Amino acid sequence: MKSLKKTITIFLFAFPLLSQAQMPVNGFMQGKGKGAVALSYNSESYEDVYLVPQKVNGVPVFNKVTVKSTNLFATVGLSKKVDLQVNLPYIKSTGQASDEVLNNLGYQNERKGLQDISFYLKYNPFNFKTSSGNLALMAAVGIQTPLGNYRVDESLQSILAIGNRATQINTILIANYKFNKGLFLNASGGYSARNNNVPSAILGELKAGYAGKKVYVDAYIAGQSSSTGTDILKEGFNGIFPQTRVNYSRIGVNVYVPLRYGLGISGGYSSYVAGRNLGASSGGYGALIFSF
Repeated sequence: MKSLKKTITIFLFAFPLLSQAQMPVNGFMQGKGKGAVALSYNSESYEDVYLVPQKVNGVPVFNKVTVKSTNLFATVGLSKKVDLQVNLPYIKSTGQASDEVLNNLGYQNERKGLQDISFYLKYNPFNFKTSSGNLALMAAVGIQTPLGNYRVDESLQSILAIGNRATQINTILIANYKFNKGLFLNASGGYSARNNNVPSAILGELKAGYAGKKVYVDAYIAGQSSSTGTDILKEGFNGIFPQTRVNYSRIGVNVYVPLRYGLGISGGYSSYVAGRNLGASSGGYGALIFSF
């Protein structure tokens, strides 16, 4: 059980912040003075777009878009009940527009740079032990704000924008039930308040998995729902994509394998299965993790 607990404690989720496919915080605590640092690489692409009222083939102007990111992620337990985490991604977004289209419009097939830095505090005030496991109830609050000087006001060029250039205040509630044999169930929900006319959104995620001595694996479905904002190419759309109404459902899997000397490797794959005003992207990631 001790080795199982250690495996759970050191696992980190390396995820693409641009799409926010997963919740930014998970259902396990680090423990006072313990933590981890992860370096991850993510790649996803899309050539279909979820518009209103249906999904369409082909990205306007750019035909297909590939988004690659390198993330530096760190977390530490400030106390038994409080964790701090920080994440900083570097994003590269690439299109496949023809030279003729680029020359006619004055566009480019690439945008890249530092995106948004984020800080989160997670608090675990309640734990209820049962004969079969433990139920942990947690709350988290975080801020995500632009660090790079990327732009989002370049008309259709902004299809390749690397973020929405909004500061977000995210509040999240988490319920995590961990069975004694290693299985676990996790449910989380929250609200993301955003500025710069970027619609705020309700966030949610359901996750199930297994954390054993030699492997961790989970499967999840995550979603976002916003009630305000415009639709692309519809009445009220002003060419600024971050101001559109973005909803989505995304499914995915994560795997983590501990190695030696505090090192471990992680990987995963995820894909949008429904959405509104966003690319129908799919992709995977890999990460190297050092725990202490």
